[in-house]
Amino acid sequence: MFHIYLTVAYLYVLWRFVIPLPLSRSWRTLLALALLLISKYHLILIMVYGTMFSPEVPRLYVLIAGWLFCAFVLILVFTLLVDLVCSVVAIRRNVSSKNLFCGRLSTGIAAFALLLSAVGVYQAVQVPGVRRVEVSVENLPQSFDGLRIVQLTDLHISRLFPASWVERLVSSTNRLNPDAIMITGDLIDGTVQARMKDVAPLSKLKAPLGVIAVPGNHEYYFDADQWIAEYRRLGMLVLVNEHLALQRGTGNLIVAGVTDEVAPKFGLPGPDLQQALSGSPKDTPTILLKHRPFGAAQSAVAGVSVQLSGHTHGGMIRGLDQVARYANQGFISGRYDVDGMTLYVSNGTALWNGFPIRLGVPAEITEIVLRADRHTPQVSK
Repeated sequence: MFHIYLTVAYLYVLWRFVIPLPLSRSWRTLLALALLLISKYHLILIMVYGTMFSPEVPRLYVLIAGWLFCAFVLILVFTLLVDLVCSVVAIRRNVSSKNLFCGRLSTGIAAFALLLSAVGVYQAVQVPGVRRVEVSVENLPQSFDGLRIVQLTDLHISRLFPASWVERLVSSTNRLNPDAIMITGDLIDGTVQARMKDVAPLSKLKAPLGVIAVPGNHEYYFDADQWIAEYRRLGMLVLVNEHLALQRGTGNLIVAGVTDEVAPKFGLPGPDLQQALSGSPKDTPTILLKHRPFGAAQSAVAGVSVQLSGHTHGGMIRGLDQVARYANQGFISGRYDVDGMTLYVSNGTALWNGFPIRLGVPAEITEIVLRADRHTPQVSK
Protein backbone atom coordinates (compact mmCIF):
# COMPACT_ATOMS: atom_id res chain seq x y z
CA MET A 1 0.00 0.00 0.00
CA PHE A 2 2.89 2.36 0.77
CA HIS A 3 4.07 2.28 -2.85
CA ILE A 4 0.52 2.61 -4.18
CA TYR A 5 0.01 5.76 -2.09
CA LEU A 6 3.25 7.19 -3.46
CA THR A 7 2.15 6.44 -7.03
CA VAL A 8 -1.12 8.31 -6.46
CA ALA A 9 0.84 11.17 -4.88
CA TYR A 10 3.16 11.34 -7.88
CA LEU A 11 0.28 11.43 -10.36
CA TYR A 12 -1.34 14.26 -8.42
CA VAL A 13 1.90 16.27 -8.33
CA LEU A 14 2.36 15.63 -12.05
CA TRP A 15 -1.16 16.87 -12.82
CA ARG A 16 -1.39 19.84 -10.49
CA PHE A 17 2.25 20.91 -10.10
CA VAL A 18 4.40 19.94 -13.10
CA ILE A 19 1.97 20.54 -15.96
CA PRO A 20 1.14 24.15 -14.93
CA LEU A 21 4.83 25.14 -14.78
CA PRO A 22 5.81 27.84 -17.33
CA LEU A 23 8.46 25.61 -18.90
CA SER A 24 8.93 23.97 -22.27
CA ARG A 25 7.57 20.48 -22.77
CA SER A 26 11.06 18.96 -22.72
CA TRP A 27 11.89 20.56 -19.35
CA ARG A 28 8.58 19.49 -17.86
CA THR A 29 9.22 15.96 -19.13
CA LEU A 30 12.64 15.90 -17.48
CA LEU A 31 11.14 17.20 -14.24
CA ALA A 32 8.37 14.61 -14.40
CA LEU A 33 10.94 11.82 -14.80
CA ALA A 34 13.05 13.19 -11.95
CA LEU A 35 10.04 13.37 -9.63
CA LEU A 36 9.07 9.84 -10.65
CA LEU A 37 12.49 8.55 -9.59
CA ILE A 38 12.35 10.52 -6.34
CA SER A 39 8.85 9.28 -5.52
CA LYS A 40 9.99 5.70 -6.18
CA TYR A 41 13.12 6.07 -4.04
CA HIS A 42 12.05 3.38 -1.57
CA LEU A 43 11.00 0.96 -4.31
CA ILE A 44 14.37 1.43 -6.00
CA LEU A 45 16.08 0.62 -2.70
CA ILE A 46 14.11 -2.62 -2.45
CA MET A 47 15.07 -3.56 -6.01
CA VAL A 48 18.78 -2.81 -5.45
CA TYR A 49 19.34 -3.73 -1.78
CA GLY A 50 16.38 -5.97 -0.98
CA THR A 51 15.14 -3.57 1.70
CA MET A 52 14.10 0.07 1.89
CA PHE A 53 15.14 0.41 5.53
CA SER A 54 18.93 0.38 5.27
CA PRO A 55 20.62 1.54 2.05
CA GLU A 56 24.32 0.73 2.46
CA VAL A 57 25.58 3.76 0.56
CA PRO A 58 27.69 6.78 1.63
CA ARG A 59 25.97 9.08 4.12
CA LEU A 60 26.00 12.01 1.68
CA TYR A 61 23.89 9.99 -0.77
CA VAL A 62 21.38 9.19 1.97
CA LEU A 63 21.19 12.87 2.91
CA ILE A 64 20.64 14.02 -0.68
CA ALA A 65 18.05 11.32 -1.39
CA GLY A 66 16.27 12.10 1.87
CA TRP A 67 16.29 15.83 1.11
CA LEU A 68 14.78 15.31 -2.34
CA PHE A 69 12.15 12.83 -1.14
CA CYS A 70 11.09 15.10 1.71
CA ALA A 71 10.90 18.00 -0.75
CA PHE A 72 8.62 15.87 -2.95
CA VAL A 73 6.32 15.24 0.02
CA LEU A 74 6.26 18.95 0.87
CA ILE A 75 5.46 19.83 -2.76
CA LEU A 76 2.53 17.41 -2.54
CA VAL A 77 1.28 18.97 0.71
CA PHE A 78 1.66 22.56 -0.50
CA THR A 79 -0.01 21.77 -3.83
CA LEU A 80 -2.94 20.17 -2.02
CA LEU A 81 -3.27 23.20 0.26
CA VAL A 82 -3.13 25.63 -2.66
CA ASP A 83 -5.74 23.61 -4.56
CA LEU A 84 -7.98 23.59 -1.50
CA VAL A 85 -7.70 27.36 -1.07
CA CYS A 86 -8.21 27.93 -4.80
CA SER A 87 -11.29 25.74 -4.81
CA VAL A 88 -12.84 27.68 -1.93
CA VAL A 89 -12.03 31.02 -3.59
CA ALA A 90 -13.33 29.79 -6.95
CA ILE A 91 -16.63 28.73 -5.42
CA ARG A 92 -17.05 32.09 -3.70
CA ARG A 93 -16.13 34.06 -6.83
CA ASN A 94 -17.91 31.70 -9.20
CA VAL A 95 -14.83 31.28 -11.42
CA SER A 96 -12.75 28.31 -12.55
CA SER A 97 -10.09 27.24 -10.04
CA LYS A 98 -7.73 26.61 -12.98
CA ASN A 99 -7.40 30.35 -13.38
CA LEU A 100 -6.18 30.69 -9.80
CA PHE A 101 -3.27 28.22 -9.90
CA CYS A 102 -0.48 29.79 -11.97
CA GLY A 103 2.97 28.64 -13.01
CA ARG A 104 4.63 31.31 -10.91
CA LEU A 105 3.01 29.83 -7.82
CA SER A 106 4.29 26.38 -8.81
CA THR A 107 7.83 27.73 -9.01
CA GLY A 108 7.47 29.31 -5.58
CA ILE A 109 6.20 26.05 -4.12
CA ALA A 110 9.20 24.16 -5.50
CA ALA A 111 11.73 26.65 -4.13
CA PHE A 112 10.07 26.79 -0.71
CA ALA A 113 9.78 22.99 -0.50
CA LEU A 114 13.47 22.49 -1.34
CA LEU A 115 14.53 25.08 1.23
CA LEU A 116 12.21 23.82 3.96
CA SER A 117 13.26 20.23 3.30
CA ALA A 118 16.92 21.20 3.69
CA VAL A 119 16.15 22.87 7.03
CA GLY A 120 14.13 19.86 8.17
CA VAL A 121 16.81 17.33 7.23
CA TYR A 122 19.47 19.39 8.99
CA GLN A 123 17.39 19.48 12.16
CA ALA A 124 16.66 15.76 11.94
CA VAL A 125 20.28 14.61 11.97
CA GLN A 126 21.46 16.61 14.99
CA VAL A 127 22.10 15.02 18.37
CA PRO A 128 18.92 15.95 20.26
CA GLY A 129 18.57 18.10 23.33
CA VAL A 130 17.20 16.94 26.67
CA ARG A 131 13.53 17.05 27.60
CA ARG A 132 12.86 16.69 31.31
CA VAL A 133 9.63 15.09 32.48
CA GLU A 134 8.44 14.52 36.05
CA VAL A 135 6.05 11.61 36.53
CA SER A 136 4.04 11.03 39.68
CA VAL A 137 3.78 7.34 40.57
CA GLU A 138 1.30 5.98 43.09
CA ASN A 139 2.85 3.83 45.84
CA LEU A 140 6.36 4.66 44.70
CA PRO A 141 8.79 3.68 47.50
CA GLN A 142 10.56 6.66 49.07
CA SER A 143 13.88 5.17 48.04
CA PHE A 144 12.84 5.62 44.38
CA ASP A 145 11.51 9.15 44.81
CA GLY A 146 13.63 11.30 42.49
CA LEU A 147 14.87 8.33 40.44
CA ARG A 148 16.17 9.63 37.13
CA ILE A 149 15.60 7.56 34.01
CA VAL A 150 16.88 8.47 30.57
CA GLN A 151 14.64 7.14 27.82
CA LEU A 152 16.19 6.68 24.39
CA THR A 153 14.11 5.39 21.51
CA ASP A 154 14.15 5.15 17.72
CA LEU A 155 17.88 5.70 17.36
CA HIS A 156 17.76 4.08 13.90
CA ILE A 157 21.54 3.72 13.83
CA SER A 158 22.43 3.50 10.14
CA ARG A 159 24.53 5.16 7.46
CA LEU A 160 22.61 8.34 8.32
CA PHE A 161 23.27 8.01 12.07
CA PRO A 162 26.74 6.41 12.18
CA ALA A 163 29.20 5.70 14.99
CA SER A 164 30.29 9.36 15.27
CA TRP A 165 26.69 10.41 15.93
CA VAL A 166 26.22 7.56 18.42
CA GLU A 167 29.37 8.62 20.29
CA ARG A 168 27.97 12.13 20.77
CA LEU A 169 24.60 10.74 21.84
CA VAL A 170 26.24 8.48 24.42
CA SER A 171 28.26 11.42 25.78
CA SER A 172 25.13 13.57 26.08
CA THR A 173 23.29 10.75 27.84
CA ASN A 174 26.07 9.92 30.28
CA ARG A 175 26.46 13.60 31.23
CA LEU A 176 22.98 13.39 32.75
CA ASN A 177 24.24 10.75 35.23
CA PRO A 178 20.97 8.78 35.09
CA ASP A 179 20.10 6.08 37.58
CA ALA A 180 18.79 3.90 34.74
CA ILE A 181 18.69 4.05 30.95
CA MET A 182 15.68 2.57 29.17
CA ILE A 183 15.62 2.11 25.39
CA THR A 184 12.26 1.47 23.77
CA GLY A 185 13.17 -0.13 20.46
CA ASP A 186 14.24 0.64 16.90
CA LEU A 187 17.87 1.08 17.83
CA ILE A 188 19.07 0.16 14.35
CA ASP A 189 18.54 -0.09 10.62
CA GLY A 190 20.69 -2.78 9.06
CA THR A 191 22.15 -6.18 9.82
CA VAL A 192 24.47 -6.92 12.73
CA GLN A 193 27.34 -7.30 10.26
CA ALA A 194 26.63 -3.92 8.66
CA ARG A 195 26.06 -2.01 11.91
CA MET A 196 28.48 -3.65 14.36
CA LYS A 197 30.93 -0.72 14.39
CA ASP A 198 28.16 1.86 14.48
CA VAL A 199 26.43 0.38 17.54
CA ALA A 200 29.69 -0.28 19.43
CA PRO A 201 29.59 3.07 21.31
CA LEU A 202 26.35 1.97 23.01
CA SER A 203 28.50 -0.22 25.25
CA LYS A 204 29.70 3.01 26.90
CA LEU A 205 26.23 3.90 28.21
CA LYS A 206 26.46 3.92 32.00
CA ALA A 207 23.79 3.80 34.70
CA PRO A 208 23.93 2.21 38.19
CA LEU A 209 20.65 0.33 37.68
CA GLY A 210 21.52 -0.75 34.16
CA VAL A 211 20.69 -0.15 30.51
CA ILE A 212 17.37 -1.87 29.83
CA ALA A 213 15.95 -2.30 26.32
CA VAL A 214 13.16 -3.85 24.28
CA PRO A 215 13.05 -4.51 20.53
CA GLY A 216 11.05 -2.38 18.11
CA ASN A 217 9.67 -3.28 14.71
CA HIS A 218 12.93 -2.47 12.89
CA GLU A 219 14.89 -5.06 14.85
CA TYR A 220 12.63 -7.71 13.31
CA TYR A 221 13.38 -6.50 9.78
CA PHE A 222 17.03 -7.45 10.35
CA ASP A 223 16.88 -10.68 12.42
CA ALA A 224 15.70 -9.71 15.89
CA ASP A 225 17.31 -12.70 17.59
CA GLN A 226 20.74 -11.67 16.30
CA TRP A 227 20.20 -8.10 17.38
CA ILE A 228 18.96 -9.05 20.84
CA ALA A 229 22.10 -11.16 21.29
CA GLU A 230 24.24 -8.23 20.12
CA TYR A 231 22.54 -5.79 22.50
CA ARG A 232 23.18 -8.18 25.36
CA ARG A 233 26.82 -8.45 24.29
CA LEU A 234 26.98 -4.66 24.51
CA GLY A 235 25.82 -4.85 28.12
CA MET A 236 22.09 -4.19 27.79
CA LEU A 237 19.38 -6.02 29.69
CA VAL A 238 16.93 -6.90 26.90
CA LEU A 239 13.42 -7.80 28.03
CA VAL A 240 11.45 -10.16 25.80
CA ASN A 241 8.00 -10.49 27.36
CA GLU A 242 9.59 -10.56 30.80
CA HIS A 243 10.38 -8.32 33.74
CA LEU A 244 13.06 -7.57 36.26
CA ALA A 245 13.05 -5.94 39.68
CA LEU A 246 15.14 -2.89 40.48
CA GLN A 247 16.10 -2.55 44.13
CA ARG A 248 17.02 0.67 45.87
CA GLY A 249 17.27 0.74 49.62
CA THR A 250 14.33 -1.26 50.93
CA GLY A 251 12.09 -0.53 47.93
CA ASN A 252 11.49 -2.31 44.64
CA LEU A 253 10.41 -1.19 41.20
CA ILE A 254 9.34 -3.57 38.43
CA VAL A 255 10.46 -2.94 34.86
CA ALA A 256 8.66 -5.06 32.27
CA GLY A 257 9.27 -5.22 28.55
CA VAL A 258 7.38 -6.70 25.61
CA THR A 259 8.14 -7.44 21.98
CA ASP A 260 6.68 -5.62 18.97
CA GLU A 261 3.42 -6.32 17.14
CA VAL A 262 5.31 -7.19 13.94
CA ALA A 263 7.14 -10.13 15.59
CA PRO A 264 4.62 -12.89 14.63
CA LYS A 265 5.20 -12.08 10.94
CA PHE A 266 8.75 -13.32 11.48
CA GLY A 267 7.75 -16.42 13.44
CA LEU A 268 8.62 -14.87 16.80
CA PRO A 269 6.47 -14.20 19.89
CA GLY A 270 4.35 -11.07 19.76
CA PRO A 271 3.86 -8.74 22.73
CA ASP A 272 2.50 -10.64 25.74
CA LEU A 273 1.92 -8.37 28.70
CA GLN A 274 0.46 -11.14 30.83
CA GLN A 275 3.61 -13.21 30.39
CA ALA A 276 5.82 -10.17 30.97
CA LEU A 277 4.15 -9.45 34.31
CA SER A 278 3.82 -13.07 35.40
CA GLY A 279 5.17 -13.51 38.92
CA SER A 280 5.61 -9.80 39.60
CA PRO A 281 4.18 -8.47 42.89
CA LYS A 282 0.84 -6.72 42.37
CA ASP A 283 1.52 -3.97 44.90
CA THR A 284 4.87 -2.91 43.38
CA PRO A 285 4.92 0.01 40.90
CA THR A 286 5.62 -1.14 37.35
CA ILE A 287 7.21 0.56 34.37
CA LEU A 288 6.41 -1.03 31.01
CA LEU A 289 8.74 -0.63 28.04
CA LYS A 290 6.79 -1.05 24.81
CA HIS A 291 7.96 0.26 21.46
CA ARG A 292 4.55 1.29 20.16
CA PRO A 293 2.04 3.19 22.28
CA PHE A 294 -0.58 0.58 21.39
CA GLY A 295 -2.69 -1.13 24.02
CA ALA A 296 -2.19 1.53 26.68
CA ALA A 297 -5.66 0.91 28.12
CA GLN A 298 -4.86 -2.78 28.53
CA SER A 299 -1.58 -1.85 30.24
CA ALA A 300 -3.48 0.31 32.71
CA VAL A 301 -5.93 -2.49 33.47
CA ALA A 302 -2.98 -4.84 34.07
CA GLY A 303 -1.70 -2.53 36.79
CA VAL A 304 1.13 -0.81 34.94
CA SER A 305 2.07 2.53 36.54
CA VAL A 306 4.04 4.05 33.65
CA GLN A 307 4.34 2.98 30.01
CA LEU A 308 7.27 4.34 28.00
CA SER A 309 6.94 4.16 24.22
CA GLY A 310 8.26 5.64 20.99
CA HIS A 311 7.68 4.59 17.36
CA THR A 312 5.73 7.70 16.28
CA HIS A 313 8.77 10.03 15.98
CA GLY A 314 6.31 12.62 17.25
CA GLY A 315 4.86 12.93 13.76
CA MET A 316 8.05 14.72 12.56
CA ILE A 317 6.24 17.70 11.00
CA ARG A 318 3.99 20.01 12.99
CA GLY A 319 0.52 19.82 11.50
CA LEU A 320 1.09 16.53 9.71
CA ASP A 321 1.55 14.95 13.13
CA GLN A 322 -2.23 14.96 13.41
CA VAL A 323 -2.37 12.49 10.52
CA ALA A 324 0.14 10.17 12.23
CA ARG A 325 -1.93 10.32 15.41
CA TYR A 326 -4.69 8.25 13.78
CA ALA A 327 -2.22 5.48 12.94
CA ASN A 328 -1.13 5.24 16.57
CA GLN A 329 -4.41 4.91 18.48
CA GLY A 330 -4.52 8.66 19.12
CA PHE A 331 -1.09 8.84 20.79
CA ILE A 332 1.65 10.80 19.08
CA SER A 333 3.86 12.76 21.49
CA GLY A 334 4.27 13.55 25.16
CA ARG A 335 2.41 12.55 28.30
CA TYR A 336 -1.07 10.99 28.42
CA ASP A 337 -3.18 9.89 31.34
CA VAL A 338 -4.75 6.55 30.46
CA ASP A 339 -7.13 5.37 33.18
CA GLY A 340 -4.73 6.48 35.89
CA MET A 341 -1.61 5.18 34.15
CA THR A 342 0.96 7.58 32.72
CA LEU A 343 1.82 6.91 29.07
CA TYR A 344 4.82 8.81 27.77
CA VAL A 345 5.46 8.78 24.02
CA SER A 346 8.87 10.15 23.05
CA ASN A 347 9.42 12.09 19.84
CA GLY A 348 12.37 9.77 19.29
CA THR A 349 16.11 10.20 19.60
CA ALA A 350 16.56 10.00 15.82
CA LEU A 351 14.39 8.64 12.99
CA TRP A 352 14.25 6.38 9.96
CA ASN A 353 16.56 7.41 7.11
CA GLY A 354 13.75 6.96 4.57
CA PHE A 355 11.99 10.18 5.65
CA PRO A 356 14.61 12.17 7.59
CA ILE A 357 12.86 15.43 8.39
CA ARG A 358 11.84 17.35 11.50
CA LEU A 359 9.91 20.60 11.37
CA GLY A 360 8.54 21.86 14.67
CA VAL A 361 8.82 18.41 16.29
CA PRO A 362 12.30 18.11 17.82
CA ALA A 363 13.98 14.84 18.65
CA GLU A 364 14.69 14.28 22.32
CA ILE A 365 16.76 12.59 24.96
CA THR A 366 14.10 12.18 27.62
CA GLU A 367 15.05 12.55 31.27
CA ILE A 368 12.21 11.14 33.35
CA VAL A 369 12.16 11.85 37.08
CA LEU A 370 9.91 9.61 39.16
CA ARG A 371 8.09 11.24 42.06
CA ALA A 372 5.98 9.83 44.83
CA ASP A 373 2.38 10.81 44.11
CA ARG A 374 2.38 13.74 46.54
CA HIS A 375 4.38 15.74 43.97
CA THR A 376 2.82 17.68 41.10
CA PRO A 377 4.09 16.38 37.74
CA GLN A 378 5.81 18.89 35.47
CA VAL A 379 7.23 18.91 31.96
CA SER A 380 9.98 21.20 30.76
CA LYS A 381 11.47 21.55 27.32
